[in-house]
Amino acid sequence: MSEILPGVHAIDGINPSDDFTTNVLLLRDAKGGSWTLLDTGLPASDGYPGGAAAVERYCAGHHIPLTSIQRILITHLHLDHTGNLATLAKKTGARIFAHWLDAAFIAKNPPYTGPGMPPRDAVEVTEKLKDGDEIDAFEGLVAVHTPGHTPGHVSYFCPARRILFAGDAVFGEGSGLVVSTPQYTFSSPLALISLRRLAELDVEAVVEYHGTPVLKGGKAKLADAARKAKI
Repeated sequence: MSEILPGVHAIDGINPSDDFTTNVLLLRDAKGGSWTLLDTGLPASDGYPGGAAAVERYCAGHHIPLTSIQRILITHLHLDHTGNLATLAKKTGARIFAHWLDAAFIAKNPPYTGPGMPPRDAVEVTEKLKDGDEIDAFEGLVAVHTPGHTPGHVSYFCPARRILFAGDAVFGEGSGLVVSTPQYTFSSPLALISLRRLAELDVEAVVEYHGTPVLKGGKAKLADAARKAKI
C-alpha cells in the first residue's frame, strides 16, 4: 500500500494472507527526521514470510534506517499488533508506548486471559500512557483510551491533520467502518461506547488496522458505524 497519506506509510508485504489486512504504519515525524512505528504485525510463521523482516525490507527500500525509528506505538496487546515488538524494539532501540492497562499484559504481568491471542514474548513498555497524553510524534498525537476490544486499547489522534489511527476500535468493511468484532473483543458494550466517543472527534481520515483506510469523511463514517452497531 506504501504511502497512503503524506507521511503515513502502510508497510507492504506484512499481511499474512490476502484476506487478512494488517495496516502496520510508519509515520514520518515532523521534527528531526525520525520515524514512528505504529503496531508491529504478526510474527513470521510457516508459510508466512512477513513479520519483522517485512518492516526491515520496507525501510531498506525507502532508505529509512531502522535506528531512525525512535518510537513504537502499540494500540493494544493482541499478537497481530505485538508479534514483532520484541524484535523490532531491539533492532531499532525505540521507546515503546502503550496504555498502562495493556502494558501490564504485554509484559505478561499478569498474563492476559481474555479473547484474542496474547503476546508470545513478554516486553516491558517504556512509556505507559493514559487518556489524553500527548506524544511528540508524527505531527502531534493524542492518546485516546478506547477500551472494549481490550481493556487498555488506545487510539491515536492527530488534531493538526484530523487523522485518527484507530487500531481495532473499528474494522474496515467495504468503504465503511464497523465496531470491533465481538468474537475477539473483551467487552462489546465498552467498544460501542468508545466508538461513540471517537465519532465526536473532528476526524477526516480513519486509518484502522484491519480493512481499507477511510481517507475522507471519517467523522460521518464513525457516526454511521456507531449508529448501526448491534451489541
